[in-house]
Amino acid sequence: MAIFHPIRKSAPCIKKLERPILTPADMPYESTLVFNAGVTKFNGKYVMVFRNDYGTDEERFLKERCFPATSIGVAVSDNGIDNWQVRTTHLFDSPVTKAESNGWIGRFYDPRITVIEGKPYLCMASDSKRGIQGVIAEVDDNFEKATVLSMSAPNNRNMVLFPERIGGMYMRLERPMAMYSDDAYCFDIWCSKSPDLKFWGDIKHIQRHDKMPFSNDKIGPAAPPVKTEKGWLTTFHCVESNPEWGKNGWEPRWPHRYMGGIMLLDLEDPSKILGMYKQPLLAPDMPYETDEGFRQNTIFPGGMILEDDGEVKIYYGASDTYECVATAHVDELLKLCLESNN
Repeated sequence: MAIFHPIRKSAPCIKKLERPILTPADMPYESTLVFNAGVTKFNGKYVMVFRNDYGTDEERFLKERCFPATSIGVAVSDNGIDNWQVRTTHLFDSPVTKAESNGWIGRFYDPRITVIEGKPYLCMASDSKRGIQGVIAEVDDNFEKATVLSMSAPNNRNMVLFPERIGGMYMRLERPMAMYSDDAYCFDIWCSKSPDLKFWGDIKHIQRHDKMPFSNDKIGPAAPPVKTEKGWLTTFHCVESNPEWGKNGWEPRWPHRYMGGIMLLDLEDPSKILGMYKQPLLAPDMPYETDEGFRQNTIFPGGMILEDDGEVKIYYGASDTYECVATAHVDELLKLCLESNN
């Protein structure tokens, strides 16, 4: 286990499981990495839509430095914790066809699920020859077919949709990557609006990457926001880098630590931050997060569910290899955001 300084720990209210909830060994098809899933409750079931990378292993990866194939898989559970039933077919597989992508051939990955007015939608990233594009797709009620509604201009990713319209408009968080700006390495969180999930505008800036108290690198949206009486509870990812950290996983060098943070956004104007926890909500501190996998010390939240009893389930990818879940009470998460703002 590599020791990163400063040492980061998850928030005291966070409870993690001893093991991941979904791994490559659980797949009914070829799988090397299973991670960065979106999760929602739909028609009485917990539905997980996950990224599955396959077609290589550690030895081959060191020679070729790529994963040749990525699919989007679906799993269903009665309790959102265990006994996940993985479908034998994919929502998408690579290469994505022209019909699936509205004319572009490539791969989709890192799915996020949001149910709006009883209808499930996916946000995904897609690789193109001209950069990374954000994708919004409509999904049928059986999670058997997804239809692309819109693709962003490059370079934009980490998109998540709010679960209801605000002021009559759909809203999303996103992370465009500015290439020519005062800060050429500019990875910030923004939000935008749409009347129909196809045309997006009225873009507002939310949070700068270089103003984070516990990271020194890029930030971006993570799981779709959850509505509370005090505001939109919103997770984000952030990165801390140090060239001295060296190798942590398969690659010759992975000098990064990915963590999950949490903030509270205004209900009527989500571009306004009401409070933000000044420490990581989720930090790599379990053996399967720090000692195993493709990219160790990497956590990426992708799903958040608020239960009727106030428990919040936070789903996240660990080490770019496993899918995991942590829990906390909504009151504790709100307290973290609001007390840190004072």
